[in-house]
Amino acid sequence: MIIAVDGPAAAGKGTIARALARHFGFHFLDTGSLYRMVGLALLRSGLDPQDAAAAARVARDLDPTRFRDEELRSEEVGAAASIVAAIGPVRAALLGFQREFAKKPPGAVLDGRDIGTVVCPDADVKLFVTARPEVRAARRQRELGASRYEDVMAEIRARDARDSQRQLAPLAAATDAIVLDTSDLGIAEAVAAAVARIAGKTGEG
Repeated sequence: MIIAVDGPAAAGKGTIARALARHFGFHFLDTGSLYRMVGLALLRSGLDPQDAAAAARVARDLDPTRFRDEELRSEEVGAAASIVAAIGPVRAALLGFQREFAKKPPGAVLDGRDIGTVVCPDADVKLFVTARPEVRAARRQRELGASRYEDVMAEIRARDARDSQRQLAPLAAATDAIVLDTSDLGIAEAVAAAVARIAGKTGEG
């Protein structure tokens, strides 16, 4: 069974996807972290994330074991990830890895921006997690600590624009996705709502 969880930054999709994997006993993959790894590797090497050839080379040679999760969570790395995610050869290099992961028994939950539309269009369940931009900016500000709200909001809007307007695999809810707005939900409420909607669709408890 494959559960695709898509949505914009700071909507809560990662937290929900991890909780779903635990609830159903499935494997979990944060596909966005793969693009963050590519972005971070480029930044570490002093390369421009917009350098398509360099980004593709890094993606083809990517070793996920060389990165720690805490290294991937800065706004700078997130912005670099958003840029490299729009590069065709980078997406092609990472697509096979994601699809193979999705086949792991007994099931997998993949969190990203194009899982239900591109990576796993035949996923058993597609969930699109969203929230109002101002809510997402406030969440990201708390997560980052010292960042000013205005700066975070500007980055959220810029990233939304990049992700939704790129020609290749733009951020969008699949036509058959379950849309979950977490703007007015706490973490426990959002997870419970996701579990309930998936259980209602599949019959899984």
